[in-house]
Amino acid sequence: MAYQQTFEIRTRGRGTTEITAEVARIVRTAGIATAIAQVFVQHTSCSVMITENADPAVRRDLEILAARWAPDADRAYEHDSEGDDDMAAHARSLLAGSSVSVPVRNGALLLGTWQGIYLWEHRTGAQLRRVVVTLVG
Repeated sequence: MAYQQTFEIRTRGRGTTEITAEVARIVRTAGIATAIAQVFVQHTSCSVMITENADPAVRRDLEILAARWAPDADRAYEHDSEGDDDMAAHARSLLAGSSVSVPVRNGALLLGTWQGIYLWEHRTGAQLRRVVVTLVG
């Protein structure tokens, strides 16, 4: 059995937005007791990740690391048609990933105590993002 639903989220620019509640709602709606839920973002300049949901310092520190991995406005970048953050956003997306998978039992996500699902925006400006949740069970 499979189920799929897409939702949109407007980001405020670079940073994280928790989407755990929306993914959990979709999982409940699907009515599949045991499954794998794949959460996939349909863009190349943001990511989906599972990370700490209790201490926001973790997500702030991830921004610091990302700036080291892929700094904005690096003169070596050729691709900058959408601004100084363009290539950096693509690189950060590649490093952090565009999907996560979460097991489902009894119609609920099996996340750990301190885990949350986040959309990680890598562009500096606000964006409208599409996220696809697919359950296979």
